[in-house]
Amino acid sequence: MSEAVKFIHLRNHTEYSLVDGIIRVKPLVKRAAELNMPAIAVTDQSNLFAAVKFYKAAQAAGVKPILGADVLIKDTVDQKKPYIVTLLVQNKQGYLGLSELISESYLNGQDKGIPYLTTQKILDKNSGLIVLSGCTDGILAECASSSDIAVAEQMVNNWKQVFADRFYLEVQRVGRAGEEALINRMVELAIKYQLPMVATNGSCFLTRDEFEAHEARVCINQGRVLSDSRRAKTHTEQQYLKSQEEMLELFSDLPEAIENSVEIAKRCNIELSLGKNFLPNFPIPDGLTTDEYFSNLAQEGLTKRIEETSERLDFNDDRLAVYQARLKRELDVICQMGFPGYFLIVADFIQWAKDNGVPVGPGRGSGAGSIVAYALRITDLDPIEFDLLFERFLNPERVSMPDFDVDFCMEGRDRVIDYVGERYGRDKVSQIITYGSMAAKAVIRDVGRVLGHPYGFVDRLAKAIPFEIGMTLTKALDESPDLLSAYKEEVEVRELIDLAMKLEGIARNAGKHAGGVVISPSKLTDFSPLYCEQGGSNLVTQFDKDDIEAVGLVKFDFLGLRTLTIIDWAVQNINQRLEAKGEAKVNIDNLARDDEKTFELLKKYATTAVFQLESRGMKDLIRRLRPDSFEDVIALVALFRPGPLQSGMVDDYINVKHGRKKAEYAHPSLIAILKPTNGVILYQEQVMQIAQDLAGYSLGSADLLRRAMGKKKPEEMAKQREMFTSGAVANQVDQNTATYIFDLMEKFAGYGFNKSHSAAYALIAYQTAWLKAHYPSEFMAAVLSSDMDNTDKVVMFIDECREMGLDILPPDVNSSAYHFTTNDAGQIIYGLGAIKGVGEAAIESIIEQRKEAGPFVDHEDLVHRIDLRKANRRVQDALIRSGALDCFDSNRAALMQRLPDVLQIAEQQNKSDSAGQNDLFGLTVIAPPKALDDIEIEPWTEHERLKGEKITLGLYLTGHPFDSVKEEMSSVVSGKLSTMLEMEMASSNSGGQYRRSKGKPVIVAGLILEVRTRPTKNGSKIATVILDDGSARLEAVAYSETFDNYRDQLVSEQMVVIEGGLSFDDFAGQNRVSIETVMTVEQARERFIKDLVIELNPRVIDPEQKIKQLHSLFTEFLGGSCPVTMKVELAGASSVIRLAEKWSITPKDTLLKELQKTFPEQQTFARY
Repeated sequence: MSEAVKFIHLRNHTEYSLVDGIIRVKPLVKRAAELNMPAIAVTDQSNLFAAVKFYKAAQAAGVKPILGADVLIKDTVDQKKPYIVTLLVQNKQGYLGLSELISESYLNGQDKGIPYLTTQKILDKNSGLIVLSGCTDGILAECASSSDIAVAEQMVNNWKQVFADRFYLEVQRVGRAGEEALINRMVELAIKYQLPMVATNGSCFLTRDEFEAHEARVCINQGRVLSDSRRAKTHTEQQYLKSQEEMLELFSDLPEAIENSVEIAKRCNIELSLGKNFLPNFPIPDGLTTDEYFSNLAQEGLTKRIEETSERLDFNDDRLAVYQARLKRELDVICQMGFPGYFLIVADFIQWAKDNGVPVGPGRGSGAGSIVAYALRITDLDPIEFDLLFERFLNPERVSMPDFDVDFCMEGRDRVIDYVGERYGRDKVSQIITYGSMAAKAVIRDVGRVLGHPYGFVDRLAKAIPFEIGMTLTKALDESPDLLSAYKEEVEVRELIDLAMKLEGIARNAGKHAGGVVISPSKLTDFSPLYCEQGGSNLVTQFDKDDIEAVGLVKFDFLGLRTLTIIDWAVQNINQRLEAKGEAKVNIDNLARDDEKTFELLKKYATTAVFQLESRGMKDLIRRLRPDSFEDVIALVALFRPGPLQSGMVDDYINVKHGRKKAEYAHPSLIAILKPTNGVILYQEQVMQIAQDLAGYSLGSADLLRRAMGKKKPEEMAKQREMFTSGAVANQVDQNTATYIFDLMEKFAGYGFNKSHSAAYALIAYQTAWLKAHYPSEFMAAVLSSDMDNTDKVVMFIDECREMGLDILPPDVNSSAYHFTTNDAGQIIYGLGAIKGVGEAAIESIIEQRKEAGPFVDHEDLVHRIDLRKANRRVQDALIRSGALDCFDSNRAALMQRLPDVLQIAEQQNKSDSAGQNDLFGLTVIAPPKALDDIEIEPWTEHERLKGEKITLGLYLTGHPFDSVKEEMSSVVSGKLSTMLEMEMASSNSGGQYRRSKGKPVIVAGLILEVRTRPTKNGSKIATVILDDGSARLEAVAYSETFDNYRDQLVSEQMVVIEGGLSFDDFAGQNRVSIETVMTVEQARERFIKDLVIELNPRVIDPEQKIKQLHSLFTEFLGGSCPVTMKVELAGASSVIRLAEKWSITPKDTLLKELQKTFPEQQTFARY
């Protein structure tokens, strides 16, 4: 380093320190360069999260990176507070040592979630490390400031003895109490023991004006508020990245402490090996090379695949030659690139999963384009049959690691990861870290909390930020008029948002990648330090997926896909039934792909619960497209994205398919490529094929063209345009035509989808559609089981079952399993696991006893046989209310009343059993109480029964409170709530989240499940009402004035009729109603009723007696505006009589109930 360099910052915390620090990596390196510092260190607390990012950024900027970490030392349990020392990496050995030390602090040193090391551990692993003693929080802070100088000297000796000239006494002047006294004591120790001193600044932010933002960051981590007077102030406004001049001035009395920072920087020389891949070793049989073994397996696998599909495909000599040529080409590329081991590892854990009952997906992403993957059963789609390209997955002209994304059943995914750990060694296998960042909504909530604002105030601002991936506060201010006006008009809002902007996007916490797993050839700490929760659970690398790839480890994606669990459960249920009948089992992997029944279901767009095809928008696309081939299903997955929907591609595809438009092909060579997609460039593979066929590209070069089109870099596109045009002209294509085709490709390349991924997911979609078409009850039982904990989903799926004509039986302790199941009649039996308040242990006890000793005879038998510690009174209560004990007595009120006695008998029986108080014949010696059946108990009303179901099941199963008025209100409302949700509506949010929209005028009715209110700026309230009519749940919003007017009607469990405007709400992502008026059912009846009709039939009833009863009944309700009509049936004739106006009544609920009692044979009375 040049003579001009006087000081280097050796202790800096970035955003990845998590407990403090808001310095972002690239700005840190840039600032160091601006301050003419040729080197700089990053020493985040207890981690190396930022090491690779910092190393790459520093190298790119020509700044020397110094890696290190601040670590916490706790030597004894009674140590008052931990010491903090800084460990700096000198070389590769030091880097590996620090990686092991930090990993050790997480694996074995955590206390209350904080990782600690001991002095001895650091001393034992000292090679290649430089240690800074720490200042007011360091190893000498307490003893050096006390009168006991001997302890300080002993500690100095311990460290000096091991680290020798790599131990430095650290001094800081950042404005903390006791600094100067400590520095004086440090100087004495330095002189006495000939120890070097070094100055640092403990920088946590770049500029002085970021101190407040940094304090907010510290408070977010601590869960404190800024104004808390009890909060320990651990940082000062001096901890910004000071210039060399500022540091020189600060330590003008200790020039050697400044100079030593440069000396240390010279001593730290670490080179990370980036960009080189280190594959784990796969065990190969003796006598074979990896390439030979790999090629043999692939050849054997392909032969078996061909045998299995020969019934469906005609494998003549020409076709066989095509398959063999493709296999050879792929094997050559894979072996040449050195990736056979990768394929073998993936094939191995996939095969283990299949052999051990863990369902695996057919493929995902571009990997489905490889015939080797198909032969090794990594994927289940024949890439030649579907025109999938290998080069889209692995391109010899663009060397990069292959990347198979593998879907596993959610229930079994962790078992597969566990197998990989066992097979390759626990110290070599880990999942991958992710860093949660302070995104727009989250940072508003965090900052609002530490500023001490009320929840409602902060919640209003957070909800004003549009819900969109990649949303920022700056973008939100542009897009949300409400947020912008609040920012301009309210000082508190402006302060909050300005502070939040300084923290937006910084790392907040560590998490675990959804499916990423790494396998290293040697112990993991050779490549990355490790991080875990206390106790060792959730072990992950400290480097994220990008950094793990940079240091050369290969990432394997173990993704959980719930649909595979659904398919597995459904097929198990189906095959159990088929096996019992002696019929052939279903093989879900070998379905005919032209099944008529499946395509009939798709054409009816009855695709609720069908993978990828269940959304409202997708159903509309299916309705228009009317798929009749598997290629159409592949196209559906690719077409249903914003790009194709907005570009006109979808309309062209559909119009050509249905003959409303003729496909246009700019050149005859395009016909074979684009005919399957009706002349539309739909897939990325088609772009590659066009480049190959028209312009003579290799498929590798064509993949580079595809990537260039996706990135849209002008200079690269100009180069590709020239290459394509000249290649096409050389192939006898007219230049203008070639240019036109290139423009077409460029336009659609941005929308083009990966066909390999689309085809793989289309296969799962087809399998679920096939199951729904052929085995609807088993399929829907599996779907319900997969979402048992989500009441909203259960309600929706049960409604779908009813639409499909499937019966849903209530839970039953004698026939229900844990999950939803089916019986031989095709009815779905409610799963015991879906009953709230009944734990898994209680259900296991019930099912175990049922298997051992048969069905339960009665409630007494149940409670005597099961473990009452697991199935206590609260559990029994839930079983009764849910209907699970209706098999003993359909009178749930009686079961509930007898429950205390039943439990008492069982407890006495259990006590006597355990005490051995039985007579010679094994009969209990306890006399039972008087018979429980002697008392006649009034059954619960329908309302009470349904309320019990709602409490325990989360929904009304055997009926719905709204059923009592559903038929009557059908004449009043615009349609069922499910119809309102499905209706295509314009967006309501063009004016911002709190702007109301008139929408389509509708009348809806249902039961209010929930009312949520939130305050507005002026202190009034807006209410969000969840309405349920048994078919669906719909959100309705009452703005402040409306809510004030109808507050009494808008209460939970009330049945209401609402007039309002229906529109699509962008924030909720579904239709909702803006409330204008609210009525009770009684009020709606009074308003909309035409007349009240009474039917008199002398042959059935005594008319004179009934008329007297009517006279008496009507007297109480006279004076209303509803006319009364008498319909009299006589022998051979009928007469309709409208009563005089003085007999007009008010049609109250009580009147209709009394009329129902008086005329039980008449179904309805109100006419609309």
